[in-house]
Amino acid sequence: MSNALFVLAAAYRTVYTVAGGYVTARLAANKPMGHVWTLGVIGLLAAIAGAAATWDKGPEFGPKWYPVALVVLAIPSVWLGGKLAQRAIARK
Repeated sequence: MSNALFVLAAAYRTVYTVAGGYVTARLAANKPMGHVWTLGVIGLLAAIAGAAATWDKGPEFGPKWYPVALVVLAIPSVWLGGKLAQRAIARK
């Protein structure tokens, strides 16, 4: 895959992570941001595990910046989704 396709993959994964945070917060019966943080930690741990498992496995796993970007974006993306859900809930 080219770098441009990895950028695209990182972008759509970020969008889905924001959406996941939003849905999690909206479905939470109480403490929506607590649920969002739990989802964020699970995503962060999964991203770290994926980065560690593929770090020096060869070029077929893509450039090094890609798994690093997934680790860095895990928490902020899900947090943003949770905050957007809180705003939507507050407007009602």
